[in-house]
Amino acid sequence: MKRKVTKAIFPVAGLGTRFLPATKSIPKEILTLVDRPLIQYAIDEARAAGIKEFIFVTSRGKSALEDYFDDAPELETALRKKDKKDLLEELKKTNMDSGAIAYVRQNKPLGLGHAVWCARRLVHDEPFAVILTDDVIAAEKPCLQQMMEAYEETGGNIVAAMEVPTEKTSSYGVLDISEVNGPLVKVKGMVEKPQPDVAPSNLAVIGRYILTPEIMKNLNKKETGAGGEIQLTDAIAQEIANGNPVYGYRFKGQRFDCGSKAGFLQATVAFGLQRSDLKDEFGDYLGDIMNMRTAAE
Repeated sequence: MKRKVTKAIFPVAGLGTRFLPATKSIPKEILTLVDRPLIQYAIDEARAAGIKEFIFVTSRGKSALEDYFDDAPELETALRKKDKKDLLEELKKTNMDSGAIAYVRQNKPLGLGHAVWCARRLVHDEPFAVILTDDVIAAEKPCLQQMMEAYEETGGNIVAAMEVPTEKTSSYGVLDISEVNGPLVKVKGMVEKPQPDVAPSNLAVIGRYILTPEIMKNLNKKETGAGGEIQLTDAIAQEIANGNPVYGYRFKGQRFDCGSKAGFLQATVAFGLQRSDLKDEFGDYLGDIMNMRTAAE
């Protein structure tokens, strides 16, 4: 019988150096797309998928991230006095029940696999999800929810996957597939950041995972891989070698790489244009810019 997935790990210990100087004092996960921080998009997606326990793997300088989920009674009182009900409802979405969140420290940046391993005592022997906040996915049905529905049918380990340009395979974990069944693919191998000429496919792993507790046992070996880091991809690939099923799930939705400046800006434009209160004014502004650019050329 498959155990229900109710825990999710959020590796948020990174320094966010690509966004300096902003991230000198602000955790990258608090940077906002329109008016919601990256971490809120991840939390909302996890909640929609049925996650009840949220495990954050943090590092020094992340206190603002922890404070974000606390109640703000003075702010709530001020909004209530001004009868700003819409803002109150938005604020309530940021609150978390006592005991729903746990924080563990990653003292050294030893890779994604190491960050996940740091949460091993909170996961125990249960299956768990991993969500990378850099990957923001706009979808009618949240990506992790899509994967949960597939997990109910297959069990095993499932990674979110999407096709990427062949020349960019060296930036991703890449799948070697043996079977295709609709959005699901059976995985026979995984390679971390392969060069384009040796990549087994252009189907890349994106930052959503549903994993069995055996993954923690593999990570416990602390074997290093690409870049001298402990890679989550390697731990998942070990399950294939052990004869346990691993699947890739080609989700429906648009993924934005908000770990890069260009991707963050693209996401800001896309989410801004989706907002009924912004799309007209913002769309007109973008149109004016394009017209000015065309005229200049």
